Amino acid sequence: MNKNLIALAVAAATFSGAASAATVYSDDTSSLAIGGRVEARALLSENAKNDKITDVLQQQTSNDVTDISRVRVNIDAKTQIADGVQGIGYFEREFKGDHNNDENRYMYAGVNSDKYGQIVYGKADGSLGMITDFTDIMAYAGSVVGGSKLAVSDRTSNNLAYSGTFNNLTFKANYVFDGAAYNDTTGQKTNQNGFSTAAKYTVGDTGLALGVGYAQQKDQTAANNSVNQTSKQTFAVASYTVGDLYFGGLYKYGHRDATNLVTNDLTDSQGYEFAAAYTMGKAVFTTTYGFMKDERNTSGAYDELANAVSVDGTYYFNSNFRTYASYTYNMLDKNKVGKVAASDQVVLGARYDF
Repeated sequence: MNKNLIALAVAAATFSGAASAATVYSDDTSSLAIGGRVEARALLSENAKNDKITDVLQQQTSNDVTDISRVRVNIDAKTQIADGVQGIGYFEREFKGDHNNDENRYMYAGVNSDKYGQIVYGKADGSLGMITDFTDIMAYAGSVVGGSKLAVSDRTSNNLAYSGTFNNLTFKANYVFDGAAYNDTTGQKTNQNGFSTAAKYTVGDTGLALGVGYAQQKDQTAANNSVNQTSKQTFAVASYTVGDLYFGGLYKYGHRDATNLVTNDLTDSQGYEFAAAYTMGKAVFTTTYGFMKDERNTSGAYDELANAVSVDGTYYFNSNFRTYASYTYNMLDKNKVGKVAASDQVVLGARYDF
């Protein structure tokens, strides 16, 4: 959920601020804090996906409730190394019911300057998350268009990332180096490298914010050494906040950045997304609509890659604890993409932040 929206909701609920990590050690130059969340989530879906089943035709389950609960724990360390300059380290791991799906979400270290910004290396965010956050505001349902970000622009390892805020302008840039990875299904050695960059500008006190972003990625496999296969994405976003209302919009055009759900071929894509939120006391109501299509069909017809509307409601008891309900109405054609990809979803959740 968009961090700015959370802050708005908590403030509207008359609490002094969002939950923060607890400082377990601090002296004149260094500090260490531990934080995270415990989140119980129940997914109700007519045709939920079972990742343990490799046969696509047998993946769906009928009207089952799936436990998708998770726990995140993070460690945030800082030490003063010069006037206005800190050495930093951050680690976060996510635990799920099936330990095979546990992962290190973040693992990086670097230097932060109060004046010039921050640079880190390791597993860290790419640059486009700041852009897709304009419409990625739901308590559960993600941004169906923003979620198609290239790997080098999302949270990824082998990543050298810079971010800096200068008055109303925030700028980010990152580069993912050449490195080896392995396809979990084929065992084949693969490589992805590239860069992304983004800028966000807040227009004074008008409530208007604008953003643009670009990413480029090269994919290589050991089998054919296909280093010239390049993927590209361009994003443009805008948002407007007035009182307790928030509106956001996103547009994306991509080259070789999406998979056709009918043919399973890599293709170009174009998409847009709209989001809105309303804060009422301790409750926040949000909705998004996202649409994305295949751009490679020159006959005038196209295949839909995403077409969904989501609504949810979140109630903040205080800055630490919230509950929510989320519903996603999926408008993809199940006769084309299959029952799993076209399934609606209902999620009930309770979340404790520490």
